[in-house]
Amino acid sequence: MIIRKPDSIFINGEYTAENTKVETELINGGLDVYLTSSGKIKFVQLHWNLKDDEIRREKISILGDEFERGYGKISWQGLNYERIMPWYFAVSNGSDSVTDYSGRYTECFGVEVRPRAFCSWYYDGRGIDLILDVRNGGIPVELGGRKLKAATVFFKEYRNVSAFSALKSFCSVMSRNPLKTDKIIYGSNNWYYAYGRSSAEEIISDTELVADLCKGCKNKPFMVIDDGWTPHRTTAPWVSNEKFGDMKALAEKMNEKGVIPGIWVRFLYDEKFELDLPEEARRNGCRERLDPTHPAVKSFISETIDNIVSWGYKLIKHDFSSNDISLGVWGKDVGNYCFCSKEEGFYDKSKTTAEIVVEFYELILEHAKDTLLIGCNTFSHLCAGLVHANRTGDDTSGREWIQTRKMGVNSLAFRLCQNGSFYISDADCVGILGNNIDWKLNRQWLELLSKSGSALFVSCQPSKAEGEIAEDLMKNFAIASEQKDEMIPLDWMENVAPERYLINGEEKVFNWSTDKRI
Repeated sequence: MIIRKPDSIFINGEYTAENTKVETELINGGLDVYLTSSGKIKFVQLHWNLKDDEIRREKISILGDEFERGYGKISWQGLNYERIMPWYFAVSNGSDSVTDYSGRYTECFGVEVRPRAFCSWYYDGRGIDLILDVRNGGIPVELGGRKLKAATVFFKEYRNVSAFSALKSFCSVMSRNPLKTDKIIYGSNNWYYAYGRSSAEEIISDTELVADLCKGCKNKPFMVIDDGWTPHRTTAPWVSNEKFGDMKALAEKMNEKGVIPGIWVRFLYDEKFELDLPEEARRNGCRERLDPTHPAVKSFISETIDNIVSWGYKLIKHDFSSNDISLGVWGKDVGNYCFCSKEEGFYDKSKTTAEIVVEFYELILEHAKDTLLIGCNTFSHLCAGLVHANRTGDDTSGREWIQTRKMGVNSLAFRLCQNGSFYISDADCVGILGNNIDWKLNRQWLELLSKSGSALFVSCQPSKAEGEIAEDLMKNFAIASEQKDEMIPLDWMENVAPERYLINGEEKVFNWSTDKRI
């Protein structure tokens, strides 16, 4: 199906025909959608009727994405009229398990990254709907007569190639200017064995371990300090606790020992109310969550990043933004096409939530300077081009293999097409804690990540890094330190946790099965 103007346009909100209009313009292979209004607008719907020769009459599968991280459910499915598909979707015949791609036909529909609306698709086989959520939080946006470029829409057709190849090409269409770095993003993160119980001394021990395991690697590994370094877990203020002390001195020691220091932070949460902020800088429905449109919050974010950068941390992993901005909603719980269900807006009510999110990520990038950024619990399509890497799935585990299989394997396979186009994909860690997970399973997860061409992070209890585990870590860190491999999932159209992959042109089969479910 070739891109064209929609057959119908609908507007939801308080407006008149005189004060509100939606315009579309075909340009540069896409369709720009503009909204101008002095009314109060919630949603705009664009509808395309499929012509008779555009209706797919053969057996097809349909792939949709998620608003933020994947939660183990991204999958190809049959026709479902009510299925919401954020940002983009694809319709394809056949199966990528069969590597003869003659006769394959994949259609892709999506919006350019960083739109100024939350974008959701519906497909019923005879028509296509695109819902543009232009609300301000949970209330209508008040543009005040401003002309908003809500989104740029793309339709693309791909023939005689795999569905994965089609999606990979389409991701490059949607994201033409990714944020590039000459650094290879791989290394260690202490979360999945420490779970927030750590100290400067333990971080130095972790640093020495990963530096030793990566000895001889072409590029230096990162060592990321996750949650637990501040006075209060997961919440402001972002200053060190007594176990960590001088954060600048710690970064210097880490650097001296051969790693690139990184650190975790959550910008929009002040559960203990220790920040000196005006009341209007806090969200009414959840006062511990901060309003990113308020000048005082912007100043706090800027100062926090400036501090972290001045300490010498060369990677910042910023977390929880989608949950905090939506007042506690996780991507897996989104209903209909509404991300924020609470009837509350932001301090600045003239901007859409998507605009606010993009400006928030832009502020972080501006102050990060040459420090790399990893998004976690970020809105995937809105952070593309504003982070160097992005956590593509929910948390894996150092305790439960089924959690790793569900979240890690699924997000790696189904969002690998975004790797390098949107950002470097980070499907989360290999968690090594005690004997909780059989090493024959974690070894495979380690290998899959290291050969994926995406980020590899390992979270290893130091006492476990010996024998075959240490040997496997060294081998796979060496592979990940260059990220030259090319990997393609083969059975992803039939399996939510794919087992068959084409790695550098050769098929490799993994076994994710376990007899332990409790």
